[in-house]
Amino acid sequence: MSIIELKITLEYIEPAVTRTLQVPADIRLDRLHLTIQAAMGWTNSHLYRFEAAGATWGLADPNFGGNDLPPNKTALAELIEDTGVKTINYLYDFGDSWDHKIEIGKISDPMPGELYPRLTDVRGRCPPEDVGGFSGYEEFLEAMGDPKHPEHVDLKSWYGGDFDPNLPDTDELRLEVLKLAKRWKPKKK
Repeated sequence: MSIIELKITLEYIEPAVTRTLQVPADIRLDRLHLTIQAAMGWTNSHLYRFEAAGATWGLADPNFGGNDLPPNKTALAELIEDTGVKTINYLYDFGDSWDHKIEIGKISDPMPGELYPRLTDVRGRCPPEDVGGFSGYEEFLEAMGDPKHPEHVDLKSWYGGDFDPNLPDTDELRLEVLKLAKRWKPKKK
C-alpha cells in the first residue's frame, strides 16, 4: 500500500484554510470525502463532487440529477492514474459552494505503526456550515469581530460563542480523522 500526501486549500478564503493529509492510495473517493469533512471541520450535511480533467464523481443531486461517477467505486489512485492530474477540485455544499483545491503531493510507503488517513498539518479555522458561502463568511467575520456590529450578538449566539478564523481546533480535527482511520483499519488475517 502506498501513501499519498494531499494538501487541501479552501479557495477564496482569508485567512487561509489548509489541511495536509496522508491517505492510502487505494482510499475510495466516498471515504476521501469523509476524511476531508473530518479534517476541515465540516459536518457532512450537504452534497459534494470531485472533479478532475472534466470527469466528476459525487452523489446525484436529487433535484437536478447528474452524470457524476459513483465515488464509492473509484479509488484515489485510479482517479490520478486515469486522469493524470496533479490537482483535484472538491466542491462541498452546492448552495454555499465551498471550493477546495486538492494538490497531490509525494507518494511514499506507510510508516510502520501509523494508521491512515492521517492529518499532518492544520492552518486556519473552517467557516461555519450554512454561513452563506464566501460573501456570507466575510459578513460573518465582520460581525463577529466587532462587538458593536448590529448582528454581533445574534451571530455569536447562532455560532455558539466566539470565532477566531486563525485558531483551528487542531486536536479535535486530528481526533476525527483518527476515528476514521481506526474504523477503516485493515483487518488482520
